[in-house]
Amino acid sequence: MQFNRRDLFFGAACLGTGLAVWPGLGASGLGWARALAQEAADPLRLFDPELREAARGMLRQTFPPPTRETLPAMRASWAPPPLLDAPAPSVALQTIPGLAGAPDVAVEVIGAKPSTSGRPAILHIHGGGMISGRARNMTAFCQTLSAEFDAVVVNVDYRLAPETPFPGPVFDNYAALEWMAANAGPLGIDPARIAVMGESAGGGLAALVGLMARDRGKVRVCHLVMLYPMLDDRTGSTRTAPSHIGTVGWSAQANRFGWSCFLGVPAGSAKVPENSVPARVADVEGLASSFIGVGALDLFVEEDLDFARRLIAAGVPTRVHVTPGAFHAFDFVVPQARVSREFTQAWKSSLHAAFGAPA
Repeated sequence: MQFNRRDLFFGAACLGTGLAVWPGLGASGLGWARALAQEAADPLRLFDPELREAARGMLRQTFPPPTRETLPAMRASWAPPPLLDAPAPSVALQTIPGLAGAPDVAVEVIGAKPSTSGRPAILHIHGGGMISGRARNMTAFCQTLSAEFDAVVVNVDYRLAPETPFPGPVFDNYAALEWMAANAGPLGIDPARIAVMGESAGGGLAALVGLMARDRGKVRVCHLVMLYPMLDDRTGSTRTAPSHIGTVGWSAQANRFGWSCFLGVPAGSAKVPENSVPARVADVEGLASSFIGVGALDLFVEEDLDFARRLIAAGVPTRVHVTPGAFHAFDFVVPQARVSREFTQAWKSSLHAAFGAPA
């Protein structure tokens, strides 16, 4: 009889000390089997070696469960990095009109050069589970975007749930998109080269903004960059991820709370507000070309791959990048890791291509 690695671990787990008398193993076989058992028991064994130290540190941290009572402390824990000094692109704070009946929207306009014309532009939407985060947390990142792509970046400080559930956050970001197109001349923007980008919840909102732009027909989005996007409220509620997925970073519990706040009904409900969940939108045909990137150990990996599959089936030009051994937002946590650099290069290449520039 032959045993593979899985058989050996299963036997070790079931037999316990009885493994010492497993016929035919011998001393060297016993040591090998014990090594296999130790490897399989290591919760970090599936993580990329360069990400393990960060993952271990994150697992050691303890936070109270996300609730409305703990949310203020969660929001206060965000520590924005300092702005980049000149010659980095400048940052201008502006208040722009919201959609009809909605309040004005605060944005950061980064790298605008009114004396120029025809430059690409990026609408950037920050992450934070729909319930936390601010534009200011990503200002320095947006400055680097502006410099690398010679682009105007509009970073939106949209309203958050639960104080503002759907559709408020989507409306704020879409209002910024319309404002960019309407003010393309003063901003020096080529209105045919406006991309929408977001991370995590920002990626989910980017999808919703893209769908809204498609349906309204006022602004043509040239590309969507969705980094480990939050696309499906059923993940962690009515759909359970495998036990090795979603253990570091954004959890199923946090996902249920974030979506419930955003939707105004419990995550995974049979009925949710129309067009509030990208994964539940029946028709994705006509969306802009898209990039979806995610780590293989991210809670969102299955929903992201499913959404990418639907885009491809609908004829949407779509690039997909899955990073083995990577957790949620790994590229920001360990940017120097090889897998992070490859991930970043992948989405940047897609954006360069959409803007018509060499990668």
